[in-house]
Amino acid sequence: MAKIDDLKAKTDDQLADELSQLKKEQFNLRFQAATGQLEKPARVREVRRSIAQIKTLQNQRQAEAAKA
Repeated sequence: MAKIDDLKAKTDDQLADELSQLKKEQFNLRFQAATGQLEKPARVREVRRSIAQIKTLQNQRQAEAAKA
């Protein structure tokens, strides 16, 4: 799971790329869970939280840009 400080150091484009990668991974993990092939169930939670952190950071940046 990415640390929030690492995420804050990334640009908006890098965050968008990482978000798309995490969403793909989340899809694959859900597929594995449905077929009973999931090796690390905790990874589902980590990916979900990482997605939430990135979205929160993106929303904060948009709010700051709107203020300025």
